[in-house]
Amino acid sequence: MKKLIIELIKKYFAQITQSWVEKLEQEFGKKLSKAQLTTFVESTLNTIIDVIDTADYTRADQYLIDSYQLFNKTKLNLLQISQLFTIGRYAIINFLEKDDNYDFDPLILLGFLDEVIEQVYARYGMLHQNAEMQELASDRDRLANKLDASQQYLHNILLSSDSAIMVIDNNEKFISWNKGAESIFGFSEEEVLGKSSSLLFPKGEKYESELKYIQDEIRTSGFVTINETERLTKEGKIVTVQLTVTKLPGSNGESVGRTVIIRDFTEVKKLQQQVDQSEKLAVIGQLAAGIAHEVGNPLTSISSIVQILQRKSPNEFFSEQLSTIKENIDRISRIVRELVDFSRPPGHEKTLIQITDIIKTAIGIVKYDKRVKKVDFKTDLDTDSPLVMLVPDQLLQVFVNILIN
Repeated sequence: MKKLIIELIKKYFAQITQSWVEKLEQEFGKKLSKAQLTTFVESTLNTIIDVIDTADYTRADQYLIDSYQLFNKTKLNLLQISQLFTIGRYAIINFLEKDDNYDFDPLILLGFLDEVIEQVYARYGMLHQNAEMQELASDRDRLANKLDASQQYLHNILLSSDSAIMVIDNNEKFISWNKGAESIFGFSEEEVLGKSSSLLFPKGEKYESELKYIQDEIRTSGFVTINETERLTKEGKIVTVQLTVTKLPGSNGESVGRTVIIRDFTEVKKLQQQVDQSEKLAVIGQLAAGIAHEVGNPLTSISSIVQILQRKSPNEFFSEQLSTIKENIDRISRIVRELVDFSRPPGHEKTLIQITDIIKTAIGIVKYDKRVKKVDFKTDLDTDSPLVMLVPDQLLQVFVNILIN
């Protein structure tokens, strides 16, 4: 009977295919084209022939794999695919029953074909399941690789960041420490892991209160930023820092610690102090100009009166005292003049000047500063130094800063 069925299927192959495809179009025409349905039907008929003839699934498996790829693209599930096989079963039986040249029991034929089709469908289901498992495994591997790449990317960011990034557990122990933290604080990762976070806190109640504040804020809001505070380096140096602390949640949502990002603001703080000092000096300069003007006029009057008294005084003692007064008045006038010159907004025009003159002026200004009050300035300047084209006020500021510092 096997040979007979194979001969009949081959004999009516085209008619069975056409009938099967037409019926499938009614059910699946929206999901599969006629060409796709024809490919499936022809592959399935060839599979049935192979299975009946040799029970060899070598070629049949390739037919079924091709069908799987087709159905996978069109998102057909196993139940819908089962309908495809059921419709084909009736198409085959219909043509085999119409052949008058063979006498066989239709029930036996139907039972035999059902068994073969069931084997083919079961084989397809197994391939379908294996293919799905392979796809799932492939997806899992792809996701694992993507996760590894993301973790490596984040790890590289963590390592290369200039900011100190560290993780502290609920027991206040360091469990992560990046290169930025090592650069700012001087401790290597091996030196801090497992150590208390208090390692970075200077001594004092202020910092104990700060730690409690951080813990409270993390507990209530999960986040806190402190724009300016201080921390301790390995060498015992105090550094000014800005820090941001964030709650680190575990798998159940409960806190397993906190992430701390610290930026070193020491140099920024110094620059800010310099800016503040410059602003103060600018104000002092404005005041100095006003004071110099108010002092200068009375000094001129006093100097004139002293000169008149010098000319009219016959007494040698009084004449000497008046000379001393005149010298001190000149000294005050010179100080006022230099103060006015120094407080004047700096010019930006370059002129030919002798550097020695700038040095003398700078010494004349700073020698009255209390910071250099006990310093005795001695100079050995070349009186024939060449003229140099530069901005006098800028160079004067440079020399004043050097002498004071």
